[in-house]
Amino acid sequence: MSIEQADAVDFVSIDDASGRVLLTISDHLDWDRDEGAHLLLLQGKINSYLRFIESGEINRRFPQAKGRRVTINVVGRFPLSEQASVFFERAQAAIQTAGFSLEFKLHPAH
Repeated sequence: MSIEQADAVDFVSIDDASGRVLLTISDHLDWDRDEGAHLLLLQGKINSYLRFIESGEINRRFPQAKGRRVTINVVGRFPLSEQASVFFERAQAAIQTAGFSLEFKLHPAH
């Protein structure tokens, strides 16, 4: 699964160290190709994840998530562009206000 499948949750896991539920978005796209379209895909995927959390579907499908802090974890193959960084900062603030967190981790291909 990937960022291009907006309605699918890519990965769900529990971080052993913190106990947080990690909802991971796999982003393999390069920011240099079509930055605007890439931003729209990322925004759509994040919104889909937020619906998954806020609707309670996360707890129905993954009962072990109940009562845990939730982090949307974007794992990117390429570093965020300048415009993507601005978007990400704004998204982090909005998601934090909703009671969740948003992180970006770079995982380049080898």
